[in-house]
Amino acid sequence: MPSEADVPGGVGGRPPTGERDGVDVTVVVAVYNTMPYLTDCLNSLVKQSIGAERMEVVAVDDGSTDGGGAELDRFAEEYPGIVRVLHQANSGGPAVPSNRALDIASGRYVYFVGADDHLGREALERMVAAADEWGSDVLVGRMKGVNGREVQQDLFAANQPEVDLYDSPLPWLLSNCKLFRRELVERHKLRFPEDMRIGSDQPFTIEACVRAERISVLADYTCYYARLRDDGGNITQGTVEIYTRLECAERLFEFVAGLLEPGPQRDAIVHRHAKWELTKPIRESLLDLDDAGRRDVCDRVGALVDRYVPDHVLDLLPIRRKVRLRLAQRGEADALCESIRADAAGQEYPVVLKDDRVYYAYHGYGQGLPDDLYEITKGLRRRLTEASRAVVAVFDGDALAITVQTQIIGPDAEKVGLALAVRGRDKRVPVTDVHRTLGEDGVTLTARIPTARLFASGKDRRTLRVVVRASGETHDAAVPADLSGPCKAFVWRGARPFRLSVRRDGRGTMAIDTRPSVPVRAAARRLRRATFPGGK
Repeated sequence: MPSEADVPGGVGGRPPTGERDGVDVTVVVAVYNTMPYLTDCLNSLVKQSIGAERMEVVAVDDGSTDGGGAELDRFAEEYPGIVRVLHQANSGGPAVPSNRALDIASGRYVYFVGADDHLGREALERMVAAADEWGSDVLVGRMKGVNGREVQQDLFAANQPEVDLYDSPLPWLLSNCKLFRRELVERHKLRFPEDMRIGSDQPFTIEACVRAERISVLADYTCYYARLRDDGGNITQGTVEIYTRLECAERLFEFVAGLLEPGPQRDAIVHRHAKWELTKPIRESLLDLDDAGRRDVCDRVGALVDRYVPDHVLDLLPIRRKVRLRLAQRGEADALCESIRADAAGQEYPVVLKDDRVYYAYHGYGQGLPDDLYEITKGLRRRLTEASRAVVAVFDGDALAITVQTQIIGPDAEKVGLALAVRGRDKRVPVTDVHRTLGEDGVTLTARIPTARLFASGKDRRTLRVVVRASGETHDAAVPADLSGPCKAFVWRGARPFRLSVRRDGRGTMAIDTRPSVPVRAAARRLRRATFPGGK
């Protein structure tokens, strides 16, 4: 393997400073200890349908100790017209090797690939063609997670010749796994900050998107397969020291503030960073620090909220995250740690109905923080479903008796009701015979539904809904079934028998099915006719 002193000559038959004419795209791969995934990555690159004459791969070995450097050299020897390899001592992150590759890139476009990941065979050909057709400075090819890796798909609903960075899901996909016009990169001297161990691709990507005249999305072909390694060793997915996460967040907020003026555009990026980067240092790993360390992290996170996150942006975050950030902002390290412990233990919290409004009584509710912080404006349906369980369903004379336990409390809890929704119809029919028992942990609803009402339309499927009224609107949510077993019965309607069943459906919610029952003799006749055609 070439030593560090051999780097100026490079590997692969060309000096690293030389350029190839006619190269459409340079693929940049920063490599550090990614075997055996590296082999799959390189195979997906050298077999690209775009052809060897139109592409090059510049791979920089950042001091790998797992044989990755030798694997790169093997590919460079086998594919001298495609693969170029540089070796260097470990730099501590992907920024330095990525910058070295950019310095010698020849393509009209550059595309960054994680050494754990791989491409679809036609990815480069399709992306270059689309970028040329649309005049794209930045193009995002469809990405898909592999082996449990999660990749948000909202951006890839359809091909989009032009998207807005600030009014699209793009801020939630800020990795550098995109096609960039190299003229844009060089004109604005875009490079990765080399003192950031993690997150260094975000300043590069954000500024490229800000400077771009057109950003496009290619959604009709899966270009990029992002893999979650079996050992969890992806640098962005694995365990990272809490202060490294915190320093990354500090750098990102500072960078965005220097790039964008206050206003809606900056808010769109700050919203993303507040939800993801700023909450990472205040997760369970915070509990591993001593008291002084916890206070330090709490104070530094709080300072970032004070300086960079406006109230209207913080209000957009999920309740758990914004409450934790508010606790950090107030310097309440002990309360912050209590909320983290409670979440780790799976503590459940009730829904509060009060003064025609609905609140999620998460940690700290009613203990000094404003109630508005806990108001449920989005996700109310999910919270109501989480707070409700149908636990009993039995036939009682000519009625179906159902008991629903809820974690709904507060002075307006007696207004909670139930309704039936018929499959395929938007209408909700209230259940009128409901007895409510109020307790400290929630309200229990006991309902009687006449069987005649259930069979009024013959064959149907109904779901049970819990109903609340707040802020002048009626809200309802499906009630999950927590029944000991299915509840079944035959009911005669005139001269016809019907079958009624109450069960847990495929979504986990309570379903009530009614359908005509075929008498035994009629069923036997049908079976004989099917078995012996022409018989009686």
